[in-house]
This record gives sequence, C-alpha cells and structure tokens, in this order.
Amino acid sequence: MDRDRSVKARVQEQFGKHAEKYVASEGHAQGDDLEVMLQWLDPRPEWQALDIATGGGHAAGKLSPHVRHIVATDLTRPMLAAAAAHLAGRGYDNILYTVADAEQLPFLDAAFDAVTCRIAAHHFPNPALFMQEAARVLKPGGRFVFIDNVAPEDDALAAFMNRFEGLRDPSHVRCLPVREWKVLAEASGLRVVHEQMGRKRHAFPSWVRRTADTEEQARQVEQFILGGPASGREYFSVQADEGTDGALQSLQIDDWRVLLEKPAQP
Repeated sequence: MDRDRSVKARVQEQFGKHAEKYVASEGHAQGDDLEVMLQWLDPRPEWQALDIATGGGHAAGKLSPHVRHIVATDLTRPMLAAAAAHLAGRGYDNILYTVADAEQLPFLDAAFDAVTCRIAAHHFPNPALFMQEAARVLKPGGRFVFIDNVAPEDDALAAFMNRFEGLRDPSHVRCLPVREWKVLAEASGLRVVHEQMGRKRHAFPSWVRRTADTEEQARQVEQFILGGPASGREYFSVQADEGTDGALQSLQIDDWRVLLEKPAQP
C-alpha cells in the first residue's frame, strides 16, 4: 500500500496548491452534466446525500437545495476549506464538510439515499475500492450518479491520453474506459439505469495552467500532445494556431455520466 499512500500524498499536495483554481474553474463549475445529475437523481427533500471527492463543491452545491442534508468529502483539507468558503458565501447551509478518503469512507453501511462523484475518480489509486465504498454507504434502492473523464476504448489512444494527463497533473492516476467502470460497478452490486457520453472542449492555456507549476511543464505537455500520433490528435480534436508558432489552443476529452442503482432488499 506504499504506492497508494504516495499517490494520495501527491493528490493532497496538488489540490492543496491549486484549490482556488478548481473552485473557479469554468469546466468544473459549469457543464450540462450537473443538470443531468440532478435530473437523474430526482432528489427528495428528506434525503441524506453524499458527494465524494467534492473538489470545488460544485456537485454538492447543485444538489444542496433539493435535499435535507449533504455531506461533502474530500481527501485534501485546503480543497475542502475552499469549497466550504465558496458555498457558504452562496447561502448553502445544509452541507457538512468532512475530510475523507474515497476508498475508505468513514460512514456506516446504507447511510445515504444518494451518492455523487464528479470528475474526480481518475485521481483514485484503487477505483475498485472506491466503487465498493460508494455502494456500501448507499441505502438499498439508493441512487449513485458517477461522472468522470474516460479513456478511449482503444488501448493506444488510452495510453496517449493518460500520459498527457500525467504530464499535466502529477496527481493523475488513470482514466479508465467505460467498459472497466461497468465491470467495477457490477462487481459492487450496482446496476446501470441511465448512461450518457459527454465531450468537453478545454481551452489549452487555462486547462494546463490549472495544474502545471511552471511554464516549462506547460510547454512539455503542449509538445507531447502536438508531437503525438495523428490518430491521437484527431481523436482528441486537437486545435493549434496556424502559422509558425503553432500554439495548441484546445482539445476535447470524453466524459461518462451514469446513474447507478443499488437494488432494493427483497
């Protein structure tokens, strides 16, 4: 487990340094996936909900007005504090903030009516444990909306993606393809109710500088992507300036949105 501890230490360091950037990030604060999450959950005012790895708190904030209480967890205390300050300023007063590991949640079995986790799981060293924990704390009949960036099903393209994500963000572990997430969900006793693919355009300058510590690191990511295989540049819709500098302007990354349900007890 030394590797897992090392990975989680990198996550805490990275998100601690860049907490405010994630709170302010348009890619995290906005997006049709937040509306999809709310529609699929169809939350009830008496519900107790859990948002795992809340980051900037955007999913928790979206759900907050529609449930009785929501617990927002994150592994990184400064990240959680930034999310709490942001949401408190908007009047959300039914959110409890708890430092917690997504792979070892400090809650009893069947504690929540709904669970969410949005754009975070690619930082988890053991996604199978995370999925098991999410299922464990969910009540029978409960709903779990899971959203994350996903790798292409093609192994070479997936390796290319995970390489440039790792260069950009040292806390990145791995984006899984959808087929692997489905296996993990089924193994945890969850069934797919709804699923949807999304595709988000990222403006490269802001996307890379949200995590890069130096301009040299940003240049390395840019050079790696632009120097990648034609199939990779095509798949990720890489756009660069015309002319001599050819600066990378944008790319697009897939995400998967899924509503999972824990079967009700007979």
